[in-house]
Amino acid sequence: MKKIIIALAMLTISIGANAQFEEGTKYVESAFNSIGLSYNGMEEFRFGAELKGGYFIEDQIMLNAVIGFNHFGKSMNQFVVGAGARYYIFENGFYGGVNVKGVFEKGHNDLMPGIEVGYAFFVNDKMTIEPAVYYDQSFSDHKNYSTVGLKIGIGLYF
Repeated sequence: MKKIIIALAMLTISIGANAQFEEGTKYVESAFNSIGLSYNGMEEFRFGAELKGGYFIEDQIMLNAVIGFNHFGKSMNQFVVGAGARYYIFENGFYGGVNVKGVFEKGHNDLMPGIEVGYAFFVNDKMTIEPAVYYDQSFSDHKNYSTVGLKIGIGLYF
């Protein structure tokens, strides 16, 4: 009996999550994309924040745009703008994403394609907590600017 109840609970959670990944759904996310949880060749400390908006063009496929800000311990600041896409692999919230970002700072501008893998954990029917692992590739200075890290976001699906 216990196994049946757990199976029904998991089915209910999966159905609720799937409804959020349908064509026409809108998405907004606020994310902290590292508080010392990333690595590249030049940083000692980094604090980053992003604001992302998206729209599901088909079931499980979202296009999005992002703006962001990064502050490094050396009092260097970066501004970020970009666009990307996500594909929700499973109906339970696992996703893979690709993006390209323009990074602008004093003395250095870069175009950085990136990938991410994450999970949308539904707190309720509209709000998620979304941890993700990401990698951003720098074309202008791979050693110092290419970054691998962890970000945690709060997303809203409506």
